[in-house]
Amino acid sequence: MTPRKSSTLAARIERWPIAGRFTISRGAKTEAVTVVAEISQAGHTGRGECVPYPRYAENPEQSLAAILAMQQAIAGGLDRVGLQSAMPPCAARNALDCALLDLAAKTSGERVWDLLGRPAPRACTTAFTISLGLPETMAEAAARAAHRPLLKIKLGGDAVAARIAAVREAAPRSELIVDANEAWTTANLEQNLAECVNAGVTLVEQPLPAGKDEALARIRRPIAVCADESVHDRASLEGLRERYDAVNIKLDKTGGLTEALAMAEAARAQGFEIMIGCMVATSLAMAPAMLLARQARFVDLDGPLLLARDRAEGLRYDESLVYPPDAALWG
Repeated sequence: MTPRKSSTLAARIERWPIAGRFTISRGAKTEAVTVVAEISQAGHTGRGECVPYPRYAENPEQSLAAILAMQQAIAGGLDRVGLQSAMPPCAARNALDCALLDLAAKTSGERVWDLLGRPAPRACTTAFTISLGLPETMAEAAARAAHRPLLKIKLGGDAVAARIAAVREAAPRSELIVDANEAWTTANLEQNLAECVNAGVTLVEQPLPAGKDEALARIRRPIAVCADESVHDRASLEGLRERYDAVNIKLDKTGGLTEALAMAEAARAQGFEIMIGCMVATSLAMAPAMLLARQARFVDLDGPLLLARDRAEGLRYDESLVYPPDAALWG
């Protein structure tokens, strides 16, 4: 009987400069801080990348420690099925889940979608994000990106009409989606939604704070509204149908691709449209999410486009068209 080959786990924090500043209603940053997990076995190494997010009480040091705490379990043969119960949904579990999937693909010599029995991903259009700023600053950024078919506009709690109107004038042919990052209130919700309708916006993401979004069920929504901070994994879908029309699935929230795939099926069964989202990170974090793109109405995987540089073997972007990963990157 051939003895089972044990796996070793390593992890590290990486810092990737952002091209300029990335600004949303909660603040601005100039670098993406990611945590990478690497699981090695018999000469093969699988990788996964996550972005710990302070909004969810995560930071890079804590996520790194959570990953490294799984060294003994990984060495003992913990697989991605067991991982789902061994850790709660979080960024750290995402890195491990994706590393295990990548390792399985590399050791088998097959692509990960074939191992999972899923259709191969194909090139798709990603949104391109316009950071929050003064209306004229946002208009300038939108004008530079006006050739892109889909723009995601970051808005705050004030000057919504001026900002979205400025963007629309600068990018008259682009489809627009809006992300308020919980910055609106029940007092300005309906007016802000009306301003978005006037600008031809297709979807508004997370207008109200998670846990304080009951007003969405009491109004007539004139435009599709997508849950982001209000939804994490399958368990969090319950009760959202009256408030939201779509859900933003992010691997750092679901705790990995394994749960994200199951969540997408559950969300579609409950009548939600699907958006595939990301944090600002490298192509290593985007690659697993490409397996969900065929099910999504909106794909928002522009993280590498916002960086000053990406990994050498990163995803291929042709303007807003993003192509499936090569095996050298992931899967």
